[in-house]
Amino acid sequence: MIRKPAMVLIPLLALAGCNDDDGSPLEVNILHINDHHSHLEADTLSLTIAGQETTFESGGFARIASKILEREAVLDNVLKLHSGDAVTGTLYFTSFEGEADAELMNLVCFDAFALGNHEFDRGDEGLKQFLDYLASGSCNTPVLAANVKPALGTPLAPVAEDDYLQPYAIREIGGQRVGIIGIDIAGKTQASSSPLASTEFLDETATAQAMINELQADGVNKIVLLTHYQYRNDLVLAQALSGVDVIIGGDSHTLLGNFDNYGLTAGGAYPTELTNADGDKVCVVQAWQYAQVLGELTVAWDADGKVTACTGVPHLLLSDSISRENDQGEDYRPAGSELQAILAAVAADPQLSLVTEDATVASALQRYTEQLDTFRNQVVGTATEDLCLERIPGAGGRSAIEGCDAQTRDHGSDISNLVAQAFLYLSKNADVAIQNGGGVRTDIPQGDITIGDAYTLLPFANTLVDLTMTGAEIRQVLNEAADFAHDPNGSSGAYPYAAGLRWNVDMSRAAGERLFNIEVRDRDGSVWRALTDADVLNVVTNSFTAGGRDGYLTFGTVTNDGRAVDTFLDYAQSFVDYVEAVGTLNKPALSDYSTQSYTAAP
Repeated sequence: MIRKPAMVLIPLLALAGCNDDDGSPLEVNILHINDHHSHLEADTLSLTIAGQETTFESGGFARIASKILEREAVLDNVLKLHSGDAVTGTLYFTSFEGEADAELMNLVCFDAFALGNHEFDRGDEGLKQFLDYLASGSCNTPVLAANVKPALGTPLAPVAEDDYLQPYAIREIGGQRVGIIGIDIAGKTQASSSPLASTEFLDETATAQAMINELQADGVNKIVLLTHYQYRNDLVLAQALSGVDVIIGGDSHTLLGNFDNYGLTAGGAYPTELTNADGDKVCVVQAWQYAQVLGELTVAWDADGKVTACTGVPHLLLSDSISRENDQGEDYRPAGSELQAILAAVAADPQLSLVTEDATVASALQRYTEQLDTFRNQVVGTATEDLCLERIPGAGGRSAIEGCDAQTRDHGSDISNLVAQAFLYLSKNADVAIQNGGGVRTDIPQGDITIGDAYTLLPFANTLVDLTMTGAEIRQVLNEAADFAHDPNGSSGAYPYAAGLRWNVDMSRAAGERLFNIEVRDRDGSVWRALTDADVLNVVTNSFTAGGRDGYLTFGTVTNDGRAVDTFLDYAQSFVDYVEAVGTLNKPALSDYSTQSYTAAP
C-alpha cells in the first residue's frame, strides 16, 4: 500500500475562497503528544500530594484519547499533533510491530505525525509496515519528515520520494493556512536506529529554513515545526530560524511545566518563549513521555502572522485509582477527608487531570492485551530489591522508582549492568560483555520478574553477537560510546555498560581519553587486572551496536573485518533464560559496576 495523502488537508473550518493572509488575527489550540513508545496501557505514577506520597494509575492511550475528546469539545481551531517515537518500548510493539499503536492512533486521528528515530528500529521495511497500518484507517494522517529522503525503489519510496513521507502539511484553520513541517533528529536516527544506508538524513536547521522559505513563498505565514529533535536542540533551532512561530517537540522525553511540588522535575516552562532570528516570539513545547501527558498550547497570531501570545498547560493524566502506604509499608486506599484532600489538591492545579479512559480505545486495546496476557505474565524469577534504571551516572530522571536517582548517581544503572552480566552468561565464547544504556528501557522493581518485564526491559529486535577485539579496540569503542553519549547531536543511550570490564570516567579529559583505568576480569575468575592494548578478547554485544550504531564505530569496523559471529540468540529471551537460571537478581557488588567513578564535564 502506498500512503500518499494530499499535501493540503481538509479544512478544520471550511470557508469558501479562503485566503491565508486575509489580515485577520488567528488563534489555534494545539493538542500534542510525543514519545508514547507503545505504552498503550495505563501505568502508575507517584506524586507528593497533600503532603504525602500518593500513587495514581496514570496515562495510557485510552486516557490520552479521552482528554483529547474533552478538550476538543470546548476548544475551537484544534490541531492534534504527534511528535514521533510512537513505537518500540513494550510488548505491544514486540508482538504486534506497530499494528496496535496504529489502530489506537487512528481512533484519535492526529492531524500530523512526525517521524522519530525509533520509527526506524525495524528498518525502512518495518517503518513501511507501520505506516501501512496507520494508512489502513480513515484518518489519512500525514507523516512528516522534511529532512528524511528515502532512495527511489526502496520500501518508503517505491515510486516517488513522497510515497510515504511528506516534508510538510498545510491546514486551513479559521479561513487561514497553517504550515506544519516535520523534522527528525538526523545523526541519532542514523547512528542509533536501523534506516537503510541509502536513506538520506539532511541537516535539521538548513532543512527547516528551506521548508519555511518554501511555505512563505506560497503565502503561508504561520509556521509550526513538528520536531523529534530534543528540547535543548529545539531551543537553539527556534533562535536560529527566520519565520518560525511554534515548535512542538519530542525525543528528549522532557517534562515541561511546574511540577516541583509533586516531586517531578521539569526541564523548563510550558510553553518556553524565545525570539526567532527575526526577533519575533516563538513558542517551544514538549509533552513528556509514555502517554502520560497531553500538551495543550494556545497560539495567537496577529493580522501580519506574528505570534502575539502563547499560553497553555501540560495535562498530567491521572486516574481516581489512588493508593498510599501506611507506617507498616502496606498499601491502602485513602477515603473520607484524606481522599477529599487529595482530590482537592488535584482539582486546584490545572496541570493535574482525573481522566476516565475512553471506552472505544480501551476496548480496542483489550483485544491486543488479551493476546499478550498468558505469555507475558509467566514468572521467571525474583528481584530481591529495586534494580534502578539510568543512562549516564548522575543524570537522573530515567527511573520511575522513588530513590533510584540517588542510587545511580555514582555508578549508573543497576539493571543495565545486570543485562550485560546476563549476556556474558549466555554467550558461550565471550570474555566480556558491553551493552548500550539506551537498549535497556525500564527499571525492574523488587518482586516477581515476568517474561513481559524482560521484553519491556529489552524491546528491540536484537540478537547477541560475539566480536573478537584487541584491548586497544575495546578502549577505543568504550570512549567512542561515552563521547557520543555526551554529544548534543549524539544519544545519551550510547553510554556503555559492561560485565567483566570496569573503568573510571572523567568527562573533562580530552576526547578519546575520558574513559580510563580500564580493567578486565577473567570470565571464571575474581581477579581484576589492567586491560592492555595487546589483549585479544571476545566481546558479546547486541546486534545493533555490533553494526557500529549508537557511536560504537569500532564495533562496526570489527564486524566489517569479519571478526563478528551472530549467535542468533534473541537478547530479551537471553535475559529471560538468565533469570530462570539464576533465580534471583540483586544489585551488583560495587566492584562489579562497570563505571567505578564518574566525573561530569565542568
